[in-house]
Amino acid sequence: MCIDVPVAMWDFDHCDPRRCSGKRLARLGLIQELRVGQRFRGIVVSPKGTQIVSPSDRELVLRNGVAVVECSWARLDDVPFGKIASPHERLLPYLVAANPVNYGKPWRLNCVEAIAATFFITGFKEYAQYLLSKFGWGASFWEINEPFFDQYSRCHASEEVEAMQNQIIRNLEQSYEDSRKAGVSDYGADLLVANPNH
Repeated sequence: MCIDVPVAMWDFDHCDPRRCSGKRLARLGLIQELRVGQRFRGIVVSPKGTQIVSPSDRELVLRNGVAVVECSWARLDDVPFGKIASPHERLLPYLVAANPVNYGKPWRLNCVEAIAATFFITGFKEYAQYLLSKFGWGASFWEINEPFFDQYSRCHASEEVEAMQNQIIRNLEQSYEDSRKAGVSDYGADLLVANPNH
């Protein structure tokens, strides 16, 4: 299969190369590495974004693709975001990681999960699944987040996705509170980590 839109990353070498999803995609020839200062005209998934990616970004992805910043969540302050600025920086909505490093943690997606999430939300499911298929745990990312992707895909603009995200979080909080009162152990406790982007 060929992904017919650009897929790129700025890699800051924060991660173990053996576990880095971005480096694995690069070895497979599925992602282009960008230099610091090099511009990218498509969607850039970044914690410095102010809008959430939405189905309305589809045409932008179709024309110019998706890029991510490959770095450690623990070292965001070391990343020169000003030198990789894009007019189309985006946040991702509430999603749960399936990668081995941050499994079960909200918003702690790795490189391939972030790209795949952008593709899922903007209507390129086949591209997302192709990239995830290169990782043994990749199918789990879809399985965990399928209900969320279904809800986000019914939205249009960023504001609608954000409103849907907030409703999802309220529902999770209520479900967790109900199960806690009932004395039932619930995986939902791990799903209520504060969003680092808001």
